[in-house]
Amino acid sequence: MSTTAFEDHASHAFVDPYAVDATDSRWPDPAGQHQDTDYLLAPPNPAERISYSIDPRDRRRLDLHAALTTAGIPPRPEDRDAIDQLSALPAGINTTLQRWLHHTA
Repeated sequence: MSTTAFEDHASHAFVDPYAVDATDSRWPDPAGQHQDTDYLLAPPNPAERISYSIDPRDRRRLDLHAALTTAGIPPRPEDRDAIDQLSALPAGINTTLQRWLHHTA
């Protein structure tokens, strides 16, 4: 067998795609260096709150959703009509339902 030789004896440069030029590369700063970009929010000003009252029936509906979820019974979309009917009942009945659900959790 014969070996193949390059006819022109020019040097062929090897290019390493993973080589790093150390003169202009800079490692990223450690995580603790950027503390000035993260800050705590100011506490809310009660005078700037929106004055909005929620309807008692809507409040009972939200409370019933929360009580069911806390009891491990997350409401499904098909339960919406039943929850709406239950929230239409007087506040005392709704409170009793929530008490029963809290005791099951």
